[in-house]
Amino acid sequence: MSIPESINYTIMKTFAIETLGCKVNQYETQQIRQLLEEQGLELVTTDDRPELLVINTCCVTHTASAKSRQAIRRARKLNPTAALFVSGCLASVPNNSLLNNELAGLGRDLHLIGHQDNLADKLIQLIAQQKTARSRLSAPQLSKKPISIKAINTPKIKDKNDPRAQPTLGLLRCFKGQTRAFLKIQDGCDGACSYCIIPHVRPNIRSKPIELVLKEAETLVQAGHKEIVLTGIFIGAYGQNTVKRKNWSQSQPNQLAQLLLKIADVPGLSRIRLSSLEPGDVTDELLDAYARCSNLTPHLHLPLQSGSERILARMQRQYTVAQFTRAVAKIKHSLDRPAITTDIIVGFPGETDADFAQSLAIAKDIGFAKMHVFRFSQRAGTAAAKMQPVVPSKVIKERSMILHNLDKQLQARFRSQFIGEKITVIIERQNPPSGRSKRYFEVEVNSAQPLKKGQLVCGILADNACQIHSFAEKESPNPTCS
Repeated sequence: MSIPESINYTIMKTFAIETLGCKVNQYETQQIRQLLEEQGLELVTTDDRPELLVINTCCVTHTASAKSRQAIRRARKLNPTAALFVSGCLASVPNNSLLNNELAGLGRDLHLIGHQDNLADKLIQLIAQQKTARSRLSAPQLSKKPISIKAINTPKIKDKNDPRAQPTLGLLRCFKGQTRAFLKIQDGCDGACSYCIIPHVRPNIRSKPIELVLKEAETLVQAGHKEIVLTGIFIGAYGQNTVKRKNWSQSQPNQLAQLLLKIADVPGLSRIRLSSLEPGDVTDELLDAYARCSNLTPHLHLPLQSGSERILARMQRQYTVAQFTRAVAKIKHSLDRPAITTDIIVGFPGETDADFAQSLAIAKDIGFAKMHVFRFSQRAGTAAAKMQPVVPSKVIKERSMILHNLDKQLQARFRSQFIGEKITVIIERQNPPSGRSKRYFEVEVNSAQPLKKGQLVCGILADNACQIHSFAEKESPNPTCS
């Protein structure tokens, strides 16, 4: 490795991480953070000019990709002498000439590390290389040839059971900075949703063995986390080797439901939440687990994406509107006033006023507790990027605003059911103290005495502004990781 003589290198002691994207990315950032701390580095902010910067990128949408590239440029501008490691989904996009060309002008000591690499080993290797290179700074023979930017490649994995396809970063001991800990139980997707790039960047399907999930959950609870969110790219496929339901064995028991029954017995775990499911995941076995385990939160996130059968078919989703509504009906029949949250994409190619009206109608009929509204944008490398006709951006913006306004109304209506009832809250923020209820809506706690992050309190929901005016501590706080 050649080092430019004009830069004053020091031994690598500090690092900073910037994360973009979903819960899976946030979990993996914590794994990277833990690994680097084990290597003797100290986590600092980007303003502290660390020797190592890690940008964990996202590329699920065109906007996410743009924000990731912007974060990389900003990091290099703020700290031109730091080693810069770019990981995550954007770094894993095949033949990403746009990213490579853009990064080529950002100087030396820049590395792309994709999902297909042995990430832990490569990080350790690169840290060792940096230390070695810096120790040679005083050597008389230094090449002035610029360092090339290149991805670190490993042999292609053909067998999904190949040991190289297994996670190499360690189990988390603590989810720093958050009261709710995310725990990744599954990775990879080989689906065919026409708008999604993820099968191209995370194609290898794998599930974390139950015994490791339980061990990690126990450790996180011991660190002070009272709520754990189980997450993954397609957690409904936990225990499967594909996300395509048509290829699943009908005789195989529901492994996600089995996992929930076991993790619910972890001592001290007050809440278990699932990040996202699909209608086909709402089985009798799953709902039986919810009925049997009081620490499974009555909150299920089911992405609808569109209320139009025609648009769903163009999206190549694995369900129909009818199947979606039946799944919601089963949940409402089994659970007490569950929170059903969802994702909806507006402006998908070919979406007419009639299609959008169908999305509005089903949202009102179901009464979602919260809707995440996404404006469609073309994502290079997906089938939807070439679909016609394209919905004008002005129309997309108008439809998005209509759904956002409806979302506010539906959230207020859902919360109003619980006014006057006792609810529990895990304090996530202070000044004023606030957190989420079991059914996911946020609550402010009006308390005469100070409350700490991670504290589990209960009280009466006083009004639709989501305030608890009285509370009683249920468990002693243990804010080790806050």
